[in-house]
Amino acid sequence: MLELTGTVQKREMKSQLLDSMELEREKGITIKLTPVCMTYKGFSLNLIDTPGHVDFSYEVSRSLQAVEGAVLVVDATQGIQAQTLANVYLALEQNLQIIPVINKIDLPASDVPRVSAEIINLLGCNQEDIIKVSAKTGENVDQVLDSIIARVPSPRQSKQFGMRALIFDSYFDDYRGVVLYVRMFDGVLHKNDNIEMMATQSKDIALEIGTLRPKMSPQNELHAGEIGYIVTNLKATREAKVGDTVTLAKKPSQQSLPGYKNVRPFVYAGFFPVSNDQYKDLKEAIEKMSLSDSALQYEPENSPVLGFGLRIGFLGLLHMDIIRERLEREFKLDLIVTNPSTDYHVVLTTGKEIDIRSASDLPDVTKVSEIREPWATGEIIAPKEYVGPILDLIIKKRGIQKNISYIDTRAIIDFEAPMANLLTDFYDQLKSSTSGYASFNYELLAYRAEDLVRIDFLVAGERIDALSVMAHRSEADAIGRTVTKKLKEVIPRQNFEVALQASIGARIIARETLGAYRKDVTVKIHTGDRDRKAKLMQKQKRGKARMKRFGKVDIPSEAFTVMLKRD
Repeated sequence: MLELTGTVQKREMKSQLLDSMELEREKGITIKLTPVCMTYKGFSLNLIDTPGHVDFSYEVSRSLQAVEGAVLVVDATQGIQAQTLANVYLALEQNLQIIPVINKIDLPASDVPRVSAEIINLLGCNQEDIIKVSAKTGENVDQVLDSIIARVPSPRQSKQFGMRALIFDSYFDDYRGVVLYVRMFDGVLHKNDNIEMMATQSKDIALEIGTLRPKMSPQNELHAGEIGYIVTNLKATREAKVGDTVTLAKKPSQQSLPGYKNVRPFVYAGFFPVSNDQYKDLKEAIEKMSLSDSALQYEPENSPVLGFGLRIGFLGLLHMDIIRERLEREFKLDLIVTNPSTDYHVVLTTGKEIDIRSASDLPDVTKVSEIREPWATGEIIAPKEYVGPILDLIIKKRGIQKNISYIDTRAIIDFEAPMANLLTDFYDQLKSSTSGYASFNYELLAYRAEDLVRIDFLVAGERIDALSVMAHRSEADAIGRTVTKKLKEVIPRQNFEVALQASIGARIIARETLGAYRKDVTVKIHTGDRDRKAKLMQKQKRGKARMKRFGKVDIPSEAFTVMLKRD
């Protein structure tokens, strides 16, 4: 599309042009939304390229607020995926005009009739509404542009509200300050206008404005219906939140635009620098990243073993992996990441409710009346021959299968399961039990009271808070045994015997023993005197007993990630 409309010269074209992040190119996924403005047949078309993965659905919901239509691209070889369904429902909620497109029709494995039938079943559209394209060869891509002009309504504006623009993304530039991506709804914005954010009430100057083609293209004014950028003088994006309305400071609008709901993270993990000297760098790095990622929430955390760090909230495990890799690559940080967990609602015997984000925060069991854990509703799409293994996996994860429906050769399985059980290795096990053909989408359902316990792990009799996990009582013994075995593999042997234990309160549920290194103290004796040998052995035994009492075990960073992959 960029090539057809002449937005990007042929010599500058490259694959994944809008995925500017190194990680996006490596993994072949879109992480950050990217706006671009194209001119075609006298029309100005504003496109926002959004991610498809469920963990980045907040990026999609922000984009959908700023547009009039959506192009739904479905792979001709794969068909409809679970995240496709989720994003279609988001677009339908916004009453957007959806244009279905089937891509990769040039591949030998493509099955256009089957995928067309799936799309018709999902959207209720006609066969002729579906455009069949090959993005590689450029076949029929012009039809997509023509149908956008024909089907998508042009932006409406109202004169009564004054100048209003919606901030749908923002990022921090080291040299220029905060840059806002906005969709103009009403009025005109001129360069150097004084602007005001309606929610935060912070005021600033529009130092530079313009459109993205896809590089910044400065202009003197932005009109209603356009998508563009505003370079401000602001030092922190907290002053210009995503979802806020920009208006003129001289003639402020009386009514703000409907923003979108704040996203709530439900996966929490502790991020600790390997060296405590890097704590300040970690905090600054997370602050910078939270400027462009509104789903990132963090608070300081202190651990007796790991020192100072941050407890960070994410939208899912992929989101967590991406953030960790970006921190390590872009900011050159060495990190220890603790086991991810969800948040729990704890009702105390006094009737007070508290929210805990880490197992180590759980109050004394005698003071707890009930613990509620988050449950998620999930949707799996897979070829129907894999229904048996999928149902088996759902039951293993304490899930409840709700409904099965069929679209052609595919089954859609709806189920409910505890969030904590979907966090560790559910996705990996799903992929392996379906030969990689299943796709999975989930969202938070509700908090339910369950028989939950805290499992503590003791190394040489000392409780390690960062390893503690919450689990259902029925699964506690198995988790205790698995984790102590894994700890035995990753913690190096010491000069004294080390006990690795899992406990619920005062009751030990699993134990592994890390054998001691034995130094041969009899090597310096040249005679075969048994008494001298026994004397030296006794001295070594007393030394080891003293070591066991006072010795400290250095726990490597791998020990804190043993729960990420249990198998």
